Amino acid sequence: MAKMTGSRLFAEMMQGYGVSHIFFVPTLMQKALAEMEDMPIRRIMVHGEKSSAYMADGYARASGKPGVCTAQVVGGSNLAAGLRDGYMAGSPIIAITGGPTPQSRHRHAYQDLTDDFTQFGPVTKFRARVDAVNRLPDLLRQAFREATSGAPAPVYLQVQSPLGVMTEQEAEMDPCVETQFSRAPAFRPEPEMQRVRDVAAILVKAKRPIIVAGGGVVTSRAQGEVVELAEKLQIPVVTSLNAKATIVDAHPLAAGVSGLYSRTCANVALCEADLVFFIGSHTGGQVTHNWLFPPPGTPVMQLDICASELGRNYPNQASLLGDAKVSLQRLIEVVEPKSPEATRAWTGRVQQLVAAWRAAHEPMLGSDAVPMRPERVCREISDALPPDGVLVSDTGHAGIWTGSMVELKHPNQRYFRCAGSLGWALPASMGVKCALPDKPVLCFSGDGGFYYHIAELETAARYNINVVFLVNNNSALNQEIPLTDQAYGGKQRGRAGELWRFSSRNFAQIAEGFGCVGMRVEHPGELKAALRKAFTMDKPVVLDVVTDTYALAENVNPDTGVIVSDGKRVGI
Repeated sequence: MAKMTGSRLFAEMMQGYGVSHIFFVPTLMQKALAEMEDMPIRRIMVHGEKSSAYMADGYARASGKPGVCTAQVVGGSNLAAGLRDGYMAGSPIIAITGGPTPQSRHRHAYQDLTDDFTQFGPVTKFRARVDAVNRLPDLLRQAFREATSGAPAPVYLQVQSPLGVMTEQEAEMDPCVETQFSRAPAFRPEPEMQRVRDVAAILVKAKRPIIVAGGGVVTSRAQGEVVELAEKLQIPVVTSLNAKATIVDAHPLAAGVSGLYSRTCANVALCEADLVFFIGSHTGGQVTHNWLFPPPGTPVMQLDICASELGRNYPNQASLLGDAKVSLQRLIEVVEPKSPEATRAWTGRVQQLVAAWRAAHEPMLGSDAVPMRPERVCREISDALPPDGVLVSDTGHAGIWTGSMVELKHPNQRYFRCAGSLGWALPASMGVKCALPDKPVLCFSGDGGFYYHIAELETAARYNINVVFLVNNNSALNQEIPLTDQAYGGKQRGRAGELWRFSSRNFAQIAEGFGCVGMRVEHPGELKAALRKAFTMDKPVVLDVVTDTYALAENVNPDTGVIVSDGKRVGI
């Protein structure tokens, strides 16, 4: 082993694991960052710790490689908050902060808490303290191991001393890396073949089966296998929001996104199914809308890489433990194909539901209204997104609009969504672009979400991170309108608008001030050309799209399961 500083070791190990970007707020392990000067690692200094975590999250989801983010000890709470979304989405992130020293504990050291290590517990899969420089190599290796193995998730290392200066010490250390853990999935475990045959037998026997593809399909890069299985057995495919890009929307077996941020047709199809096969899905509250779709009692099977997920929310008729891609390959090998004629009654019913949903929404998708309808904005995105384009969506109405209304038309298009933290999309889309520099990346956010981390427009301009940021600018958090109506007993009065309205702002002008290109679009006919122009520019672009304040997205009443749109009952 060679004698070296922890700073040098950290830099060499990052390079060895293929890390191409580190997202950080100064100042942690500054000498380690300096050691990267002549390495192919881009150091992205951002304006907030949450932003650094969100960028690392976007980078990790798009590349499969762990996203690395760092902060000094006082920024630890912000960094932990930023990991929440990555944890819920199963994203491999490595977060590193400084920490207290034995000499500083319980003495009111500047910017120090006695113990902020525990706040990372709920949002990480693994956390460890690096209390001596010679522990840095093995704990870094463990961090990469944990982040990429099994179900990916964030991990956390706390380096002793607020600024991580402990890493400037020297020791005999080996900067060896385990390249197998440089991206997820690190392993592809296979299920027992008898269980594969059991699942195959149940699938073939079912009269009205549905596949629900979850985020694990994307992590495993098993989209092709999902479609192949569906086509072989003529099974309709519903997806979670995380897995929206698994199957192109125009495919005859595509039923749409289910749950809360969904298409009505997908939820109705789940209610009519006699078997639901979840693949790489937590079967959580959003994809099932609090376990309404499929209804309790529906026969269910699951395929997951994590044994604890099998049967967690629905009793399973059969379960497969393994990586989605190889497990589906084994399943495809053993099932006998079904002809379209043999399944026409069921697939035809699902196609009928999808066609009815499209017809119901066509007036808004083609609307020429001013201010614009968000549905029309989504249609223009569907038409303009390049065949290899990537759409990154914020949560709330942004997630509902893009999840339900945007049509992904090409198998190489990708979709990444916020798992719940409003404001995630702006910095996350920058991380996606860092991971996929040659791909067009479009960020869709409402003005409410855009305000959260608007300072990162300066970061995008400084590093030439050329994302197209589309702002659905309705001068409001308009998803709060129905909630405010309820709070006021059915009809708002007085100063109720203070609870959800913003002042009107021109984000195109703000973008220009940050060094980006700004375009303001107020008429539907202008948006197509603006989008196409934005994708050709070699700078970050902000499209300020002015939309109807009172345009509400399709939603589901969590108490009744009734699907409503603009307050009108349209579903079960």
